[in-house]
Order: sequence, then structure tokens, then C-alpha cells
Amino acid sequence: MPEAVLDVDARAVWASLGRSGVLSRDRPVEVLRELLPSLDARYPLGVVLSVCVQVATALPILRAHRTGPVGEVCSEAERGSVVLALAATDAGAAGSDLMDLTTSARLSEDSVVVDGGKRWITNALFADYALVLARHRPQRHFTSFVWVLVPLDAPGVTRVSAGSAFAGAGVGHLEFSGVTLGRDWVVGAPGRGLAVFARHVATERLAGALWAAALCRRVLASTRRELLMRPLGSGVAWDNAVVRDRFARGLVEARRVEALCSSFREGDLVDSMVVKVAVAEGLDRVLGVCAELVGASSFADGGVAGLRAEAAMFGVAGGVSGAMLAGIAEHAEDLLR
Repeated sequence: MPEAVLDVDARAVWASLGRSGVLSRDRPVEVLRELLPSLDARYPLGVVLSVCVQVATALPILRAHRTGPVGEVCSEAERGSVVLALAATDAGAAGSDLMDLTTSARLSEDSVVVDGGKRWITNALFADYALVLARHRPQRHFTSFVWVLVPLDAPGVTRVSAGSAFAGAGVGHLEFSGVTLGRDWVVGAPGRGLAVFARHVATERLAGALWAAALCRRVLASTRRELLMRPLGSGVAWDNAVVRDRFARGLVEARRVEALCSSFREGDLVDSMVVKVAVAEGLDRVLGVCAELVGASSFADGGVAGLRAEAAMFGVAGGVSGAMLAGIAEHAEDLLR
């Protein structure tokens, strides 16, 4: 495996991207296609995750509602001077069941009060602001949700670490207890929260696919280099037909992931479900093949085995694969046309 920069501050990476001007570009898919291979080659998975969530989802949502303090924060984020967290996964509901989330936003003419909790939030531990999906009406209906931009230094906000996984991503839990803000911290129209999320989550899933493609290519290249150098019999491991067959199967999976990225219909929610499930499965197969081929060295610090464990999040973040499959089945007739 090529040596990554392990001791790195995700905020510093974000600030550097802001200074370069890349965060100000209003084409997140193009930006991610350009950024992800180089970020994956240089930084740990957690740091790439930190950037990916902001570019794919948080920044585009803010850009669409660029007024008052929301607009000011958006400009600061584009400059890289503040970090954003996207807080959708709820403490009171299963991760993929946003209709049952319990975090609330009580709206009045001039204020909004946020109560509740969010779990497993990327950047939670060091973000300056969280874009919080909350319920502003009790009815279990698509129009009962709103986004609120919450300064994480506001009274009533508590952050708790979620553990050591995904180093650099600052993954944590957020609690909101009577967090009172001006009404101008509401992002977009009340009732449009889930619609906005649905529009942007397809981009987040494509971002995951682009990242997975870069990750597959990097790990396969590293594995092949190791096989070319590892002695086996009178030659090296790469000379062995069984080894080459296993490697080729991993390479086929990687090319399948790349093909899915190329054929993705931007903004198509159902297509994003198909891509998400297929990419998560393909990435796991590729990393599994590479771990088997390099053997015990896959368990070294920064090795393929540890990477494979963390990469399991590709089947969870943005909607678990089981929920995606249920949605795909619902649209089977359309997909078969």
C-alpha cells in the first residue's frame, strides 16, 4: 500500500482546498471526479470522508439558499475557513428511516428552537456548523421536515465522540437541548427538507461510487506491486496462475465499478440506489481479493484488512443496502423498460 499522510488535520485539508478555489465551483460532481483520486491517494479514509460529505451534500444545500447568515456561512465554507457537518441520521429512528426522526424544530415568526439528537455524524467533533434535518410538524408526512443551520458553539449543543473509527473524520454524536436561533438560520422553506435531501443524496451516492472506483484502482495497483516483489518458488507470486486468476477477478470488479460511475444518470434517485448497492458489493469483493493475495501483511497498520473494515461504511452511509434493495424492487418495472 502506498504510504498515506496519516497524521493529518481534516480542517487543514479543507482550508487548503478552499484557498485553491475548488470549493467555490458550483458543479459538485465535476469537483468530486477531479478531487477524489488525489485525496484517496494521499489521505486516510476518514479525511476523504470529511471532504466528501461537505462537497457532495452540505455545500450544495447551502448554495441553493444563499441569504442572511446561511449565505455568509456558505461563503466562508467555500473559502475553507469553516467546516460543515451534515446531521441527518437521527438518535430517535433507524438510520434509513428519516420519516420517523424525532429531532424537532419549533418555528415562530422570528426564531427556531432545535431539540433532539443526531448520531454517527461526520465532522461532528470539529465542525463549526451542522446542517440539521429536523421535524417541524408531528405528522408522518414527506412535508413535515426542515433544515436548520446550527452553529455548534451555540448554547445547548453537546458533542460526543463516536469512537476511534474513521480517523480524521471527526465522527460523533450531537445533542440539541433548547438550541434557540433566529428564524434566518432556517435553510429553505419549511416542508421542503426531505425533498431537498432526496435531490442531493443522489450526488452523495455518486460521490461514494467515484471514491470507491479510485480506492479499487489504488489498492489493486499496490497489491500487484507487492505480488511482483514477493518470492514464490523459482519466481515471484505474480507468476502463479492461481494468483493471477484471483487478481484478474478483482480487476474485473473494479472495472465494473468504474462502468457504473460512467453510466450514472446525474440526479436520478433510483439509479443512485442501484449504483450504491452494486458499488458497495464490488468494493468489498476487490478489497477481499487483495487481502487474500497479500496475506498476513494485510493486517499491518494501514493494510488492506483494516481498510476493508472501514470501507464497509460504503454499504451503510447514504442508506443501508437493504433499504436500497427494497426501493429498487419497488421500481423494478421502470428499471426493466
